[in-house]
Amino acid sequence: MTAIELVVYALLLAVAAAAVWRRPVAALYLFVVGLALHNAAMAALYTAGVHGSTLTAIAAWKEILLAVALARVTLDALRDRTLPFRPGAADWLALAYGVLVVVYALVPQSTLGGGATRHTVALAAKHDLVPVGAFFLGRSLRIGRDELRRLAWTLLGTAGFVAALGIVDVYAVPIGWWRTNGVVDYFSKQLGYDYHGTGRLPENFIYNTGSEQHFLRRLVSTFLSPLASGYLMVVALLLLPRRRLAIPLGALAFAGLLFTFSRSSLLALAGGLVVLALAARDVRPAGLAVLVVGIAIGWAHVFPSIGPTGHWTKHDLVVQRKQSQASGPASGNALSESEPSLHEHLVALKDGVRTVVHHPQGYGLGNVGQTASRTRTPIKAGESNYTEMGAELGLLGAVLWIAWGLAVLVGLWRSRAVRMTAAFAAVLALAIQTDVIGDPWVAYVAWSFAGALIVGTRPQERLATAEARAVPSGG
Repeated sequence: MTAIELVVYALLLAVAAAAVWRRPVAALYLFVVGLALHNAAMAALYTAGVHGSTLTAIAAWKEILLAVALARVTLDALRDRTLPFRPGAADWLALAYGVLVVVYALVPQSTLGGGATRHTVALAAKHDLVPVGAFFLGRSLRIGRDELRRLAWTLLGTAGFVAALGIVDVYAVPIGWWRTNGVVDYFSKQLGYDYHGTGRLPENFIYNTGSEQHFLRRLVSTFLSPLASGYLMVVALLLLPRRRLAIPLGALAFAGLLFTFSRSSLLALAGGLVVLALAARDVRPAGLAVLVVGIAIGWAHVFPSIGPTGHWTKHDLVVQRKQSQASGPASGNALSESEPSLHEHLVALKDGVRTVVHHPQGYGLGNVGQTASRTRTPIKAGESNYTEMGAELGLLGAVLWIAWGLAVLVGLWRSRAVRMTAAFAAVLALAIQTDVIGDPWVAYVAWSFAGALIVGTRPQERLATAEARAVPSGG
């Protein structure tokens, strides 16, 4: 059976790779759609009996297609004997950050006080370098107005599909199905995560109101994560084409965002709209930002009363009571600073900052966040991309990561790609309290889109500059 699966996968991958080699921009479409379906597809394959290294090989499709696209644009550059873009501050900072990641991957863990194995270091290097590769791929593409329009509609259509499927799921599919459909084993046995949510699902699959009678369901959809689903919705809404046909899909995406019950994503959307108002010199997005904040506050109060519910298992209740004794009962107030999720984010952020300050040289790759968690490595920092970079790559790494992000944001602003400026600002804000690039969709899509819409000033790039300014209207 494994041989058949690998042959089918190889054929599909060969077709996709050929399309990307012929036209590298095709990789962006495949990332937008494919990464939205990735987790659900991998869990389904695991349930069907595809395990271990076979599934790991299949899951590598995204890295393979990124490598193919980068190889093609590199070959074209060598043939033309010129770079496809004029390097700017964002490019040099990306290169410096990438080189630092490679250097830290080679430094022995014992030298820095880290405890990661070679396998963990390799996972961390991939995690840290994917945004660099995606960014340079975007920088190497010449995307015109029609292509931008097609990408925007692909993104919006994907967000609408994910939202619709997720809303149907939380109301029509019992939580018991999720406990037994193979997702738990996929996360624990295939990926190595040790979750302690209901039925050993990820903790953020549900929202704990503190009641022993029930909990609230959150939209996880094909991402198998409310946060990753929320990030897609935020980016899609900020890149929403200005067309009447986009309004129903935009409304559906916003409804999906509400059902993720991701308060940080709603605030990031509001912040992105403020940036959009400033970049476009238009007060209307600022008015929408105020509306989003008002809806977010109202939804935080209303959702616990009207949201889809599920019931704890007997084992869940035992675990909940132990946690309650150790840290106090969960708060039902989603806006309270003592609410468990918000409290954990704040504590993790403070601890991460403290770690960077007291260990400015860093602990080396693989000692933070998701990578450390799935490989049972002692976690030195988590939750925030900024503190994670500092705990891994030292204070210099954190500074380079922050400077690169800001340089990309400034580059987008100067390119007058106002909607992408807003979307990227929202992503950078989300990275304050979460490992945003730990979501492959964000790492591949947000950074490649950003790279594609930063334009230069050479004569052959002036047309691209004019076309990039068309992004706000979506064509």
